[in-house]
Amino acid sequence: MNLQSLSVILGAALSPNPDERKAAEDSLNQFQYTPQHLVRLLQIIVDGNRDMAVRQVASIHFKNFIAKNWSPHDPGEQSKILQSDKDMVRENILVFVAQVPSLLRVQLGECLKTIIHADYPEQWPGLLHWVKHNLQDQQIYGALFVLRILSRKYEFKSDDERMPIYLIVEETFPHLLNIFNKLVQIGNPPVDVAELIKLICKIFWSSIYLEIPRQLYDPNVFSAWMILFLNILERPVPLEGQPADLEQRKSWGWWKVKKWTVHILNRLYTRFGDVRLQNPENRAFAQMFQKNYAGKILECHLNLLNVIRVGDYLPDRVINLILQYISNSVSKASMYQLLQPHLGVLLFEIIFPLMCFNDNDQKLWDEDPHEYVRKGYDIIEDLYSPRTAAMDFVSELVRKRGKENLQKFIQFIVEILKSYDDAPVEQKPYRQKDGALLAIGALCDKLKQTAPYKSELEHMLVQHVFPEFTSPVGHLRAKAAWVAGQYAHINFSDQNNFRKALHSVIAGLRDPELPVRVDSVFALRSFIEACKDLGEIRPILPQLLDEFFKLMNEVESEDLVFTLETIVDKFGEEMAPYALGLCQNLAAAFWKCMSTAEADEEGDDPGGALAAVGCLRAISTILESVSRLPHLFVHIEPIVLPIMRRMLTTDGQEVFEEVLEIVSYMTFFPPTISLEMWSLWPLMMEALADWAIDFFANILVPLDNYISRGTTHFLTCKEPDYQQSLWKMISCVMADKNLEDSDIEPAPKLIEVVFQNCKGQVDHWVEPYLKITVERLHRTEKPYLKCLLIQVIANAFYYNPTLTLSILHKLGVAVEIFGLWFQMLQQVKKSGVRANFRREHDKKVCCLGLISVLALPADHLPSEALGRVFRATLELLVAYKDQVAEAEKEGEAEDDDSMDGFQTDDEDDGGDVSDKEMGVDDEDGDEADSIKLKKLATQAKAFRPTDEDDDDDDDDDYSDDEELQSPIDEVDPFVLFVDTIKGLQASDPIRFQNLTQTLEFQYQALANGIAQHAEQRRAEIEKEKMEKAASAATAS
Repeated sequence: MNLQSLSVILGAALSPNPDERKAAEDSLNQFQYTPQHLVRLLQIIVDGNRDMAVRQVASIHFKNFIAKNWSPHDPGEQSKILQSDKDMVRENILVFVAQVPSLLRVQLGECLKTIIHADYPEQWPGLLHWVKHNLQDQQIYGALFVLRILSRKYEFKSDDERMPIYLIVEETFPHLLNIFNKLVQIGNPPVDVAELIKLICKIFWSSIYLEIPRQLYDPNVFSAWMILFLNILERPVPLEGQPADLEQRKSWGWWKVKKWTVHILNRLYTRFGDVRLQNPENRAFAQMFQKNYAGKILECHLNLLNVIRVGDYLPDRVINLILQYISNSVSKASMYQLLQPHLGVLLFEIIFPLMCFNDNDQKLWDEDPHEYVRKGYDIIEDLYSPRTAAMDFVSELVRKRGKENLQKFIQFIVEILKSYDDAPVEQKPYRQKDGALLAIGALCDKLKQTAPYKSELEHMLVQHVFPEFTSPVGHLRAKAAWVAGQYAHINFSDQNNFRKALHSVIAGLRDPELPVRVDSVFALRSFIEACKDLGEIRPILPQLLDEFFKLMNEVESEDLVFTLETIVDKFGEEMAPYALGLCQNLAAAFWKCMSTAEADEEGDDPGGALAAVGCLRAISTILESVSRLPHLFVHIEPIVLPIMRRMLTTDGQEVFEEVLEIVSYMTFFPPTISLEMWSLWPLMMEALADWAIDFFANILVPLDNYISRGTTHFLTCKEPDYQQSLWKMISCVMADKNLEDSDIEPAPKLIEVVFQNCKGQVDHWVEPYLKITVERLHRTEKPYLKCLLIQVIANAFYYNPTLTLSILHKLGVAVEIFGLWFQMLQQVKKSGVRANFRREHDKKVCCLGLISVLALPADHLPSEALGRVFRATLELLVAYKDQVAEAEKEGEAEDDDSMDGFQTDDEDDGGDVSDKEMGVDDEDGDEADSIKLKKLATQAKAFRPTDEDDDDDDDDDYSDDEELQSPIDEVDPFVLFVDTIKGLQASDPIRFQNLTQTLEFQYQALANGIAQHAEQRRAEIEKEKMEKAASAATAS
């Protein structure tokens, strides 16, 4: 296709007629892989005589094609772009990137980023030479633009990956310094100069972000750069040309230069200028920076901040960065000394006013309350907010230098509160009161533990916070709710005060102003957590939930959902009447949040996605709270099924873990697993095969549920064939040499689930599963995975000892496997504790496997082998008995201490890890650590693998799944052992006699002890059965 034809087609792609547009797009897709297509697109983009709209369409098509096709996605895949076309693009894009209008430059910049990331330095060695040459020529802007992209490639790279940046710095920094010097000396510089300086700053930033290049360790070179940065920092921003509009002004070139300069100096100070953080070779640099520059920068920063005292402009991000620098200086003695003389002015005339409600807040509150709420609770906004930085500074100051500053600051706040109280209504300083309340809330932790303030907190709330619940000013009502929430956990001497605060916060849910309602919801969470008498809330629970969902329809916020989770968690099964409605509302809120997140293509607002995660977590909390009411799940299933169906595909990657938890609940708690729920199995298998291997431990839980609770369907259904599907997945994972040992740990656990739940019904699967287990065992390094693989063999023996032994002989590995098994059973750490099979569950599985081997007839198990298996079984039974007793003892101790939750094993060497010791590795600190979560459906967290060295293959790997239900729960290994030995004695008395006569005294003693314990266990089991039967009869 020639240039003119291509230009016409691109023009047609802009047509208002959808048919013409579609035909144009089809033509572009049809010809995109033809030779020279990419080159012709570039020719159209750079042709100044063509229509701008056509050039723009060409640039977008060009960018998308390069992003998708410049590098083959799979190794060995042939490139879809001819090498000659690539060479032509690389050669010409550099020439024109600086010449095209900025609208097109953005697109070409993205193309350059893709190409540089793929090709530099190997396929594009001449790029650095081009940059260096053009830095000395008239193409300075183009060279800086390209160098910025090039340096950014290495911004977050470390170690060997970072090596190319050193050559880039060596070749270009002397020229950059020269250009920077000349630019700084220009009198009345136009804004174009700011653009060039900004690019130099960004290049410097990327080059020093993780590590300072060695060239900058030269004091003369570093000093030359610092002189220029300090020059930029000190000199006032030109007044001429500043946009009047504040939004445009903060993006104006000279303010951008100021921001990047402050950013760079902050980075140098916090990462490289702190002597305490540096390794010995960098300490000298840190000392030099502290001595020569840190104080000077602080002085410049304080001068810059002074402009806001007199009402002059300073961008929010610059204020935020400067306050970060000053906060970092508080803990350093020499810097604090420099700061001290300025503290009064800084604290009371700069910091405090920043904490107060201002004109911009009022404008946003009035014109766009939703945006006001979003900004107030957005962690990204906090990175740019002067108010957040001011609060952080005050917190740091009273934490590190509290003795000399806390009383002073509190006295100042008290004066503000007093003058507010004394002022007539029409003159009350509402905004200052808002700032004072913010300060009190921000200092909550410090005040709660510092005398004399901690004893005055209740009085302070009653006198200064509670009255604002009914303030005529909306932002004070909101702030009162927020502060009350911060202090909800203090010990109220008068419970009426707690009650008043709680009811005021609840009343805030119906406030006419949206921000007040939102702050009230968040405060409510703290009050519900602190509430000792739920009778205060119980009567109004339905109305409370109504207000909640009205608010959820207005605002998408994960914090909102956190409060709902807290209510559900507190009230537990009392939520049953509301469970269906809650799930319906949360499902609707989830879909709304997802559509918001999908519409936010740039990812600028993570609020929608975070709120979506929160909705799913809240659904999980509700399901867990009604877990003992299985009939409810039948009604909830149609509500959550569409979410599970959609989010188990690639659409749900961001919420996959949360969705799997819901699937776990929905396959565990209902009376039966519905066919609709079975339809999710193939989706999980597809995800696992395609992209979800990192979630294998989470997927294990519902798969276990399907097999253990829907065994008949698993075994009989042929369309789809679940047995075949499982085999295909497990065999692929176990055979994959690219997967780490820790990645495949759930696979042997699933084989165990099959053997234990399908006893006597899957004989044809024993050989294939044993074959892949042995193959993987041969190349497994991690001890924990070795244990799991040996346990597959133990489970196979328990499933069918004769069949299993014959298969191991057929594979030629029987002797080898038993040798390894016994070796692993004997292996101990330096401390003397057992190295393998450390969970109760591991020991029990091995016991059942070995006991099953003991039952084999003489022609299968020679006397010598019988004796060895017998001794190993005795030792393991004793270890298992001791571990169970220890766990019970610890459980009683926990009950005595009224401790709720899990204990963790803090011993360095780690012993045998009991079920109750290990608990769950809960990665999300916001989730309630409810003891109920030990149920099977939440065991995903316990399955998460770790990557420690083999020597330290310790406790995290051996987290036990204590509530993980399995058919072997009802099997007592001591009773089974005694019954098996009695069976051996009855069927082959001579063999039994030979065994007992050859036993050493210590093993005879162990055997007698186990026999006694077995009879004790038999009596206990009988007693438990009778008690259960009696309680069932009473219940009916």
